[in-house]
Amino acid sequence: MAEPYEPYEPYEDRDGSYEHRDGPHEHRDGSHEDRRRPRVLPYRLCRSLSRLRPRSVRAQATLGASAVVALALGLASFALLGALETNLTMSAQADAERQAVKVAAMAATGRLEPVPPPGRGTDFVQVVDAQGRVLAASPNLSGRPALVPEPPDAPGTVRGTWKGGRVRQEHRQRVVQVTTVTANGLVTVYAGTSLRDADTADETIMAVLAVVVPLLVLVVALITWRVTGWALRPVEAIRAEMAEIGDRELHRRVPVPPTRDEVARLAVTMNATLDRLEAAGIRQRRFIADASHELRSPITVLRTQLEVAQAHPDPELWGELVSGALEDTVRLQDLAADLLLLARLDTSEPPPAAAVDLTEVVREAARTRRGGRVAVRADVAPGIAVRGSTIWLSRLVTNLLDNAARHAEQHVGLVLRLDETRGEAVLEVTDDGAGIAPADRERVFERFTRLDDARARDEGGTGLGLAIARDIALRLGGTLTVRDSPKGARLVATLPLGT
Repeated sequence: MAEPYEPYEPYEDRDGSYEHRDGPHEHRDGSHEDRRRPRVLPYRLCRSLSRLRPRSVRAQATLGASAVVALALGLASFALLGALETNLTMSAQADAERQAVKVAAMAATGRLEPVPPPGRGTDFVQVVDAQGRVLAASPNLSGRPALVPEPPDAPGTVRGTWKGGRVRQEHRQRVVQVTTVTANGLVTVYAGTSLRDADTADETIMAVLAVVVPLLVLVVALITWRVTGWALRPVEAIRAEMAEIGDRELHRRVPVPPTRDEVARLAVTMNATLDRLEAAGIRQRRFIADASHELRSPITVLRTQLEVAQAHPDPELWGELVSGALEDTVRLQDLAADLLLLARLDTSEPPPAAAVDLTEVVREAARTRRGGRVAVRADVAPGIAVRGSTIWLSRLVTNLLDNAARHAEQHVGLVLRLDETRGEAVLEVTDDGAGIAPADRERVFERFTRLDDARARDEGGTGLGLAIARDIALRLGGTLTVRDSPKGARLVATLPLGT
């Protein structure tokens, strides 16, 4: 009984080729088949060749420029040799053809001499009849048989190049063969001109080019190497400076070359990036310090209250102590919630893009303010929807109303309208308080900012309300700014409409 069939498994040899593990394969019928795969070029050799490729930009630019120049010079050299060869060959052919036509005319009129008169530039002349007999020849071919054993059998002109050995010459010969009709039948005239000038010129030019072309390529390579090194020197300076800049040295900047080119623009861009990183680091450290300070105060008060309760276990004081501890705990909870929301807003995740009825959000925020210290005068346009999150938008409106109510004397204005020209929803919150000075209109949106001492910590909030409101508006593609107002503060938020 035959053994069960087992599929072959190729494996990778040490040289990178693949071979069947079991060698020849046995079929169920007992026959054998060599299923070993043919070896291929080892990949290690390919990897070794790839390592020969230059890695640096300077070497790649030099190699590329040298290759292009070498190719251009090679093509130009071949074109030059071809043009020179053609010109000299055509000149020699013209001399030979002129002599051949002249002798053929003499043979046709019966004035052929045994030794034809020499022509300008012609090396030899031979006249042969239809039977291959030599009728006339130049002195250097005297007594020689016909150059072509079988002369042509029809009148005409043939042009070609012969090797010099046929006429016992060292150089090639440009030969013109003219066959004409005479009284005694067809006569063929062979006239040749030596191409020694063409051969000598080719040899000379080839020798010159063999020396000049490599020298030119070498000069181009050296110039390219120097120029590329000079051009990349600022890049190396930028790289070295960036390598030395650590997280505690963000005040350092890379050198900007005075060339006003791409490298200079790269340096300017990197310095701008370092500016942003430094500013972000400063904001982070300031935020951590402010958050620590804000957290320390309620924690200290809470600890003091607990220590007093422990030191004086008087039941009459517990109610007041518990109430104060609860207030500080709520404040800690609010501060922690604000910090968590800011952390979420600072992430690079895409903002929510669900359609939200902003009109309903604003109306709900206004309803919760009824019966408060100050009245809220709401003017809300119906049917305005934006892209975002209900929680985020509610927080934005609530923070603006809290800030206005904290500083208003009698009333707070709340307006929601539609700007059809710009496709935006416009939310305005105003108060009749002291207002915000023009110099502080951007500072109020900084985190943990309180503009004056009159805003006590207990009454002024955590200092994160407007910062959170602006971050929400910016994340949703809108804006939040302080605008001019005849009295009090006027904060205007714009949000793109949802479709």
